[in-house]
Parts: sequence; structure tokens; C-alpha cells
Amino acid sequence: MTVQTRPSPLRRFGPLALLILAAGLAYVALGDRLGFEALQSGHEALQSYRAAHPVLTGLLLVLAYTGIVALSLPGATIATLTGGFLFGIWPGTALNVAGATLGAIGIFLAVRAGFGRGIAARLEASEGRVARFKRGLDRNQWSMLFFIRLVPVIPFFAANLLPALLNVPLGRFAISTALGILPGALVYTSVGAGLGRVLEDGGRPDLGVIFQPHILLPLLGLAALSLIPVLLRGKAPV
Repeated sequence: MTVQTRPSPLRRFGPLALLILAAGLAYVALGDRLGFEALQSGHEALQSYRAAHPVLTGLLLVLAYTGIVALSLPGATIATLTGGFLFGIWPGTALNVAGATLGAIGIFLAVRAGFGRGIAARLEASEGRVARFKRGLDRNQWSMLFFIRLVPVIPFFAANLLPALLNVPLGRFAISTALGILPGALVYTSVGAGLGRVLEDGGRPDLGVIFQPHILLPLLGLAALSLIPVLLRGKAPV
């Protein structure tokens, strides 16, 4: 008879603890550089560097975006605007989506490597309503993953954390993240692409643009479409 040993607290909480520690150190070191004021004061230098080193600038943008998302630092929206400002809608959107997706994968793997698998195992072994909820989610993973990405009011961190706790496959998580954040990334990247005049005039962009009806309603429509397979099956995850 095989006796299963419970993972040590260090193994369960170590990866996430390291991520939180790195986030704290990064915020102390870089917190004042993650706001719009930093972009406003340094936009000319950024443009000059991008003109001289376009490929390197693109790689650094993806790397910085990945770090911001993986460490859950404030500044993801500013990074998206920067991508649009430096590279336009294309390839700015692609670079922004790549950075956000890689950062989300970082959080996902850190949580799953720690206590995520343990929570997923408990959910699998549970009974009653919790078990039915888990089975419903498993049947409709694609739909639910796209739904939490497309609804702009769901925090990005939560949308990264929950799949790790529900034992979602990594490939499915990565694909749904990249495609699910694409509409929102396109909106903010397009705002960044037109940011030059705003920065020159010392103004600020309208970051609430995604909640304007002509943008929000199509996003909610896409979110509703993602739930059609759930409705057709007649088995909602509740």
C-alpha cells in the first residue's frame, strides 16, 4: 500500500512566496516608473531608442510587460499604451499580447507548482455541490476561460489564479489567454498609437474608453458568445 505524503509548506507556498517577494522588491525599485507620468516624461527618449534599435526595443517591451504581469505590478495598462505608442496598432498589439500572455503563464505556473495542485485534488475528491461545480467547469473549460478574459470587469490576476486552482491544462490556458485578451489589447494599443499628440500637449488619454458603449457592448457580446456551448449542452457549471 502506497502512502502519499503531503507536500511540505515550502513546496506548497514557496513558488508563490518568491513571486510575492520579487513583486515587492520590484515595486520598491520601479514603482515610480510604472505610471503615466514616467511615459509622459520619457516618451521622446523612448521614441529615439526605438528608432535606433527597433527589434531590441520590441524584445524589451515584451520582457517588461511579462515582468509586470507575472509580478502583478501596477502598470499593465501603461505598458499597453507604450506598445501602441512605440509600434502602432501593429505590431504593438502582438507585442502587448505576447508579454501579457507570458506573464499570465508565469503566475499560472507558480500557483500550480505550489498549492494549486493540492486545491485541485481536493476539489476532485469533494462531493455534493462543489463536485458538481468542478465537473461543470471541466466540461466547459474553453467557454469559461474565454468568458473570464472577455469580461473587462474581472481582474486579470483573478483570471490567472482561478485556472491554476482548477487544474486547467497549460496549453488551454495559454491559448485562451492570448485570444481572450486580444480585443481589449487592441483597444488600448490603438489608444497608445494615437498618444503622440496627447503627450506633446501634456494631456492624459481616456483610459475608460473600454467602458464606452460602442466598445463595451461588443466585448460583452463576445463574452456571451463564448457561453453558447454551455447553453447548448444545457449543463451550466453550477
